[in-house]
Amino acid sequence: MISHDLARSLALSGLLWHPAAGDQFSIQAEELEAAVFTVSELTIEVHTYPDETILRFNGTTEWALDSVSIDQTLWLPSEEQLRALLSGTFRALRRLDSGRPADAWAREEWRYTVEILLGDTPREFTDAEPANAYAQALLALITASAEV
Repeated sequence: MISHDLARSLALSGLLWHPAAGDQFSIQAEELEAAVFTVSELTIEVHTYPDETILRFNGTTEWALDSVSIDQTLWLPSEEQLRALLSGTFRALRRLDSGRPADAWAREEWRYTVEILLGDTPREFTDAEPANAYAQALLALITASAEV
Protein backbone atom coordinates (compact mmCIF):
# COMPACT_ATOMS: atom_id res chain seq x y z
CA MET A 1 0.00 0.00 0.00
CA ILE A 2 1.17 3.53 -0.77
CA SER A 3 2.53 5.51 2.16
CA HIS A 4 0.44 8.34 3.58
CA ASP A 5 3.31 10.77 2.93
CA LEU A 6 3.42 9.93 -0.79
CA ALA A 7 -0.38 10.01 -1.01
CA ARG A 8 -0.31 13.50 0.55
CA SER A 9 2.38 14.63 -1.89
CA LEU A 10 0.31 13.37 -4.82
CA ALA A 11 -2.78 15.18 -3.53
CA LEU A 12 -0.81 18.40 -3.05
CA SER A 13 0.57 18.07 -6.59
CA GLY A 14 -2.99 18.29 -7.90
CA LEU A 15 -3.92 14.64 -8.39
CA LEU A 16 -7.71 14.48 -8.20
CA TRP A 17 -9.68 11.58 -6.78
CA HIS A 18 -13.03 10.48 -8.15
CA PRO A 19 -14.07 7.83 -5.61
CA ALA A 20 -15.17 4.45 -6.91
CA ALA A 21 -15.94 1.09 -5.34
CA GLY A 22 -12.77 -0.57 -4.09
CA ASP A 23 -10.82 2.67 -3.57
CA GLN A 24 -9.00 2.98 -0.27
CA PHE A 25 -8.67 6.14 1.79
CA SER A 26 -7.95 7.48 5.24
CA ILE A 27 -9.60 10.34 7.08
CA GLN A 28 -7.51 13.44 7.77
CA ALA A 29 -7.99 13.45 11.51
CA GLU A 30 -5.18 12.50 13.84
CA GLU A 31 -7.20 9.87 15.68
CA LEU A 32 -8.42 8.21 12.44
CA GLU A 33 -5.47 8.59 10.08
CA ALA A 34 -4.11 5.08 10.71
CA ALA A 35 -7.46 3.52 9.78
CA VAL A 36 -7.86 2.61 6.12
CA PHE A 37 -11.37 2.58 4.68
CA THR A 38 -12.60 1.05 1.43
CA VAL A 39 -15.37 2.54 -0.70
CA SER A 40 -18.11 -0.06 -1.03
CA GLU A 41 -21.73 0.18 -2.06
CA LEU A 42 -22.69 -1.65 1.12
CA THR A 43 -20.75 0.28 3.75
CA ILE A 44 -19.30 3.48 2.28
CA GLU A 45 -21.23 5.09 -0.55
CA VAL A 46 -20.12 7.95 -2.78
CA HIS A 47 -22.62 10.82 -3.15
CA THR A 48 -21.63 13.45 -5.69
CA TYR A 49 -23.28 16.86 -5.62
CA PRO A 50 -22.58 19.90 -7.82
CA ASP A 51 -20.34 21.54 -5.21
CA GLU A 52 -18.87 18.57 -3.30
CA THR A 53 -18.46 14.83 -2.99
CA ILE A 54 -19.48 13.09 0.25
CA LEU A 55 -18.55 9.61 1.44
CA ARG A 56 -21.50 8.32 3.46
CA PHE A 57 -20.94 5.57 6.03
CA ASN A 58 -23.85 3.14 6.33
CA GLY A 59 -24.69 1.36 9.57
CA THR A 60 -22.63 1.48 12.72
CA THR A 61 -19.62 -0.51 11.54
CA GLU A 62 -17.44 2.56 11.11
CA TRP A 63 -17.54 4.06 14.62
CA ALA A 64 -20.92 5.63 13.95
CA LEU A 65 -19.52 8.02 11.35
CA ASP A 66 -22.27 9.52 9.30
CA SER A 67 -20.43 11.07 6.38
CA VAL A 68 -17.22 12.85 5.49
CA SER A 69 -16.40 15.32 2.75
CA ILE A 70 -13.86 14.14 0.21
CA ASP A 71 -11.78 17.19 1.24
CA GLN A 72 -11.30 15.53 4.65
CA THR A 73 -9.93 12.32 3.16
CA LEU A 74 -6.67 11.11 1.71
CA TRP A 75 -6.89 8.78 -1.28
CA LEU A 76 -4.53 5.81 -1.10
CA PRO A 77 -4.35 4.71 -4.75
CA SER A 78 -3.53 1.08 -5.51
CA GLU A 79 -0.61 -0.12 -7.62
CA GLU A 80 -3.03 -0.75 -10.48
CA GLN A 81 -4.46 2.78 -10.29
CA LEU A 82 -0.99 4.34 -10.12
CA ARG A 83 0.19 2.29 -13.11
CA ALA A 84 -2.89 3.37 -15.08
CA LEU A 85 -2.19 7.02 -14.22
CA LEU A 86 1.37 6.63 -15.53
CA SER A 87 -0.25 5.60 -18.82
CA GLY A 88 2.09 5.44 -21.82
CA THR A 89 5.08 6.67 -19.82
CA PHE A 90 5.24 3.36 -17.88
CA ARG A 91 7.97 1.04 -19.14
CA ALA A 92 8.59 -1.64 -16.49
CA LEU A 93 8.32 -2.85 -12.91
CA ARG A 94 11.31 -4.90 -11.80
CA ARG A 95 11.95 -6.68 -8.54
CA LEU A 96 15.50 -6.39 -7.28
CA ASP A 97 16.64 -8.81 -4.63
CA SER A 98 19.66 -9.29 -2.42
CA GLY A 99 20.81 -12.37 -4.29
CA ARG A 100 19.55 -14.64 -1.53
CA PRO A 101 17.02 -17.37 -2.35
CA ALA A 102 13.54 -15.98 -2.96
CA ASP A 103 11.86 -17.35 0.14
CA ALA A 104 9.65 -15.73 2.77
CA TRP A 105 12.68 -14.61 4.78
CA ALA A 106 14.39 -12.90 1.86
CA ARG A 107 11.17 -11.03 0.94
CA GLU A 108 12.00 -8.13 3.24
CA GLU A 109 15.17 -7.50 1.25
CA TRP A 110 13.41 -7.12 -2.09
CA ARG A 111 13.21 -3.69 -3.67
CA TYR A 112 11.08 -2.67 -6.62
CA THR A 113 12.03 -0.35 -9.45
CA VAL A 114 9.50 1.38 -11.67
CA GLU A 115 10.83 2.71 -14.96
CA ILE A 116 9.03 5.46 -16.85
CA LEU A 117 9.89 7.58 -19.85
CA LEU A 118 9.95 11.22 -18.78
CA GLY A 119 10.13 13.20 -21.99
CA ASP A 120 12.82 11.29 -23.88
CA THR A 121 14.66 10.24 -20.74
CA PRO A 122 14.17 6.92 -18.95
CA ARG A 123 13.84 7.43 -15.16
CA GLU A 124 13.79 4.83 -12.41
CA PHE A 125 12.18 4.97 -8.97
CA THR A 126 12.98 2.35 -6.34
CA ASP A 127 11.31 1.45 -3.05
CA ALA A 128 10.66 -1.55 -0.82
CA GLU A 129 6.95 -1.24 -1.70
CA PRO A 130 5.95 -1.35 -5.38
CA ALA A 131 3.10 1.11 -4.76
CA ASN A 132 5.56 3.67 -3.41
CA ALA A 133 7.83 3.27 -6.45
CA TYR A 134 4.81 3.83 -8.72
CA ALA A 135 3.78 6.88 -6.64
CA GLN A 136 7.28 8.39 -6.83
CA ALA A 137 7.24 7.95 -10.62
CA LEU A 138 3.78 9.57 -10.88
CA LEU A 139 4.85 12.46 -8.67
CA ALA A 140 7.87 13.07 -10.94
CA LEU A 141 5.59 12.95 -14.01
CA ILE A 142 3.11 15.42 -12.50
CA THR A 143 5.92 17.74 -11.40
CA ALA A 144 7.53 17.64 -14.86
CA SER A 145 4.15 18.31 -16.50
CA ALA A 146 3.59 21.33 -14.29
CA GLU A 147 6.95 22.77 -15.31
CA VAL A 148 6.13 22.64 -19.05
